[in-house]
Amino acid sequence: MSEYQSEKSEMSTVEFCQRALRDEIAPRNIGDVQTRIRQAARALGWSYTRTKDTWYADPRISIKPEELFRIEAVSGLVYAREEMRKNEQAIERATALLGGEDAHLIRSMVTAVFAALGLSHSSRA
Repeated sequence: MSEYQSEKSEMSTVEFCQRALRDEIAPRNIGDVQTRIRQAARALGWSYTRTKDTWYADPRISIKPEELFRIEAVSGLVYAREEMRKNEQAIERATALLGGEDAHLIRSMVTAVFAALGLSHSSRA
């Protein structure tokens, strides 16, 4: 299990992307920070500004699912798929705890709880 996988439960999506950019996609051996940001922007197909905002984990940004998937593809790291798997496991546990009756209702309840907490029950949201 990589350092990213073990720590990501404590890490926001923006922080995950920031670390992926700095450590995997454009590591220190590439050059100075501007060069690294340009390299990351090229690798991801993003604008320099978008990449810079993610590089510095600007609190005003949010990472779109397709951007997260692109970071995963380029860096080789996993974040969203693991989160989706954990969410599905939580739904399965809730279903088992409630006796498995009316799984659709349980799934709807879990989805509502995730939405109320500002979370996504799937990485595609």
